[in-house]
Amino acid sequence: MPPKRGTTKSTSETKPKRERKTSPVADDDSGTEVNAVSQINDRVHASATHSKKLLGAHVSAAGGVENALTNAAALGCRSLALFLRNQRRWVAPAFDPASAERWKAAMASTGIDPAFVVPHGSYLLNPASPNPELREKSAAALLDEIQRCEQLGITLYNIHPGSTTGKCTVEESIEFLAGILDDAIEKTEGVTILIETMAGQGSTLGGTFEEIRAILDAIKPANADRVAVCLDTCHIFAGGYDIRTSETYEATMAKFEEVIGFDKLKAVHVNDSKSDLNSHLDRHEHIAQGKLADLWPHIMADPRFDNIPMILETPEGKYSEEMMYLYGLDPGQGDVKEEVKDDE
Repeated sequence: MPPKRGTTKSTSETKPKRERKTSPVADDDSGTEVNAVSQINDRVHASATHSKKLLGAHVSAAGGVENALTNAAALGCRSLALFLRNQRRWVAPAFDPASAERWKAAMASTGIDPAFVVPHGSYLLNPASPNPELREKSAAALLDEIQRCEQLGITLYNIHPGSTTGKCTVEESIEFLAGILDDAIEKTEGVTILIETMAGQGSTLGGTFEEIRAILDAIKPANADRVAVCLDTCHIFAGGYDIRTSETYEATMAKFEEVIGFDKLKAVHVNDSKSDLNSHLDRHEHIAQGKLADLWPHIMADPRFDNIPMILETPEGKYSEEMMYLYGLDPGQGDVKEEVKDDE
């Protein structure tokens, strides 16, 4: 039976989050800062030598999308998320072709594989809205972002599925969403749209595996291979899926396989939770410092999560430390162990 849905205000109606402030690394005359960054990068990569997990973080693209690659590399990321345009505005400047060249140069210099870059759709989007005007604006912005992915050679693009806003049925909302996704797919090539699992907050779609499956099933068969899933650990826990013990973890993953299928899993958002099981509250916490402290050995030992982007969206400031801690839990990594220090 699907977990009970909450009654909290829809996330589509809340104020969008500010973009993370992970800034590009300044190269000062002494080289001290650059050397320190290089050491962090080296430590993270050393901790991941034998791991098949592709950990990364949501980083800032302020000043140009290519800066996201620089920021991610400085942290030791193997994967990353970013916003391709201002996520708090509907209207964005036209894509600059020169930006694609700078992106390609940064890709070459950092060595980050474009297959492991997963842009996050604007928080303004609600392609499932019963409001035709909002739906039209969402469709235009979503298409623009996917076209930017095309021009940058990015093959994955993640979105929140949207909300009924309490003014239509879930079935109607899914139909609205599927129509917009089908249209975007038919106007673009090579980009897979990922539907993110949600916490079941308010009237938001995607709070159960069954709703995610209903969205996938609503897509035209000809377009089905270009829609997949991003699993958010905090969201599914808050949505009612227990993943803390080996027994509950395996039961939840078996349910995911039964309802959605691991063949549809293309990315993971790696977040601990400040909120309790079945709270339907989306509150991210540092790895091993929240309600999911016991989850991480299970997921890091699970081969079903190998070779796909696993992206941290935890409170900023500890990404490298958190990645080293997680890699230390990978059974293939030997004796490399790191701890995530508590905030002072």
